[in-house]
Amino acid sequence: MIKVIGIGPGGKEDMTPRALNAILEADTVAGYNTYIKLIKHLLDGKNVIGTGMMQEVDRCKMAIEEAVKGHNVAVVSSGDSGVYGMAGLVLELLLKLPKEERPQVQIVAGLSAVNAAAAVLGAPLMHDFAIISLSDLLTPWELIKKRADLAAQGDFVIGLYNPKSHKRVQHIEEIREIMLKHKDPKTPVGIVNSASRENETMVISDLENFTKEDINMFSMVIIGNSKTFAKEGFMITPRGYEV
Repeated sequence: MIKVIGIGPGGKEDMTPRALNAILEADTVAGYNTYIKLIKHLLDGKNVIGTGMMQEVDRCKMAIEEAVKGHNVAVVSSGDSGVYGMAGLVLELLLKLPKEERPQVQIVAGLSAVNAAAAVLGAPLMHDFAIISLSDLLTPWELIKKRADLAAQGDFVIGLYNPKSHKRVQHIEEIREIMLKHKDPKTPVGIVNSASRENETMVISDLENFTKEDINMFSMVIIGNSKTFAKEGFMITPRGYEV
């Protein structure tokens, strides 16, 4: 059996009981080293397959090999395993195996970073929204920009994963310029760093100025739609109820 588990955004309070039980029942746990550290208190006596960034394929192959041998394997991702996590990769690799060799597989949902960040900000995702990762390691940058442009045209609330890194300092500025073509400069923008972790921070800015704030790979950026407003420390996107 192989279970692909979303462990939530980082805080133990945000891990679902189902995810917790799946990890406890496993004899082998595979994951990115940073995420393995988040759950190290659950790993006593378990075989751990931990690898670094850009080694996802190798890690998932090793996990599947252990499951084929009969081990109870957990592959962990932060947030939800089906949102920029390992669920898709594990399924793709499994489907390459002959049916008779495939171990059972189960995807265990988790709380995504965008949900955790939205809760910190208030209620910015109360209406239609789009999620876009600004990492161009696996997706061409021109395609990312096209998606951002179309989402802005559609007046979606837009959540940005992986908004900025040491190497990608201009991508967020390009996205800001794209957004400004279709959204008011005063559109509220919420930035949550390390959502649900000990060093969590939050700030509400606007589209014109938000890139002046501290934004990094642990940030979640949520850009409002034309109805989103900020008041008394809350960012709110009305659903349309008469209030």
